[in-house]
Amino acid sequence: MPAFTRRSFLAAMGAASLTGALAACGGSDDTAATTPASEADIDKAMNTPTELTFWTWVPDIEQEVALFTKKYPAIKVKVVNAGQGTPHYTKLRTALQAGSGAPDVVQIEFQYIPTFTVIDALLDLRPYGASKLKDQFVDWTWAQVSGQNGEVWAIPQDTGPMGMLYRQDIFDQYGIGVPATWDEFAAAARTLHAANPDIYLTNFAANQAAAWHGLMWQAGAKPYVSNSKSDITIDVDGDVAKKIAKYWGGLATEGVIGVETDFTDAWYTALNNGKYATWLTAAWGPVFLSGSAKSTAGKWRAAPLPQWDSAKPSSGNWGGSTSAVIKSTKNPIAAAQFAQFLNSDPESAKMFATKQFLYPPTKALLTDPSFVDEPLDFYGGQAVNKVFADIGDTVNLSFQWPPFLDQVATDFTETVGKALTDKTDAVAALGQWQSRLTTFAKNQGFTVS
Repeated sequence: MPAFTRRSFLAAMGAASLTGALAACGGSDDTAATTPASEADIDKAMNTPTELTFWTWVPDIEQEVALFTKKYPAIKVKVVNAGQGTPHYTKLRTALQAGSGAPDVVQIEFQYIPTFTVIDALLDLRPYGASKLKDQFVDWTWAQVSGQNGEVWAIPQDTGPMGMLYRQDIFDQYGIGVPATWDEFAAAARTLHAANPDIYLTNFAANQAAAWHGLMWQAGAKPYVSNSKSDITIDVDGDVAKKIAKYWGGLATEGVIGVETDFTDAWYTALNNGKYATWLTAAWGPVFLSGSAKSTAGKWRAAPLPQWDSAKPSSGNWGGSTSAVIKSTKNPIAAAQFAQFLNSDPESAKMFATKQFLYPPTKALLTDPSFVDEPLDFYGGQAVNKVFADIGDTVNLSFQWPPFLDQVATDFTETVGKALTDKTDAVAALGQWQSRLTTFAKNQGFTVS
């Protein structure tokens, strides 16, 4: 990945000031950016021959795009798969720095929105009617795309509230009940591994910063808080984080959970052969697992995450993405209307859920019996979508992401993740992570507290 500093990137983007707000917690004083487009201007733009470029990694998304172009035949949409994960974001950064080649509309995961709003790369969609969509989306998903002063940086497309998938057959065989609390989960991990050393209750991938953040989110941690583009509070080693590190570090040191890298051939094999009795995952996990562990069909069930406080059910999020408009687009009205249509049009939104099996962020789908009550054979006929819909209601609205997520993930893997792998002190590793991130942020020009 190109080693762009925050200062050089801001300079390349023509940003002369660091005042204002940071990403999903920030604001803007740009009056022109909040002046509503008139209906006449919108009608004119949507009937003017235009070509939009859309970067996305969703397979066969041309089906949803076709719904838009059928309604607005003057608008053509060029769909480009620029990669997924790091390649996607690297190409976007490169195009933004070069000042050319960026798309009009781009798919961005929730956690990466601050990375691009901090450099003023995303268009505030309020002037194009986006605020009217707020009530259509689950509250916490809208909070993830919203700024402190009401900006709308993107439109939610799919989500990942976290739950637990578990092997009912293994639980039954070893007399394990579905753990409702983390204490029960730890006890079950010890019981199961003692009964059969070849089986672990779960695997916590030492490279999986995303899952770690989801668990911090569930526990109520606020590892990153920003009130402007130039300041950030970093607290990845606070009391809540230490509780999580002590918990998972302890289980790893005891040897009663796995810590192997996930999404590898060995990990897929482990899921198929029953090495792991649970997978702590997100709402996209059930479909993924049904395709990756076919030999275990009918044996899995879904449940909420175990709780720290069973009287106050909560969960975090892992994954999910949005459609954002790049500020440099020459067709802001058409681009904004496309981003909104793609994710709020009922037919398009349902197609994402039923064709690409993305977990929806819209309230309509999450209360639609045809979606939430559908029995899934892989899960013994359980209505798994309903389980995750209920979990989604417990996700906290206030979790924020840092504007340098790639660095956060790298440093996590090399500190906390390494401690899990090496079975050393994960709590001490939090301090190393905190120190690295603080130094990095200061070197990028942030005021850190």
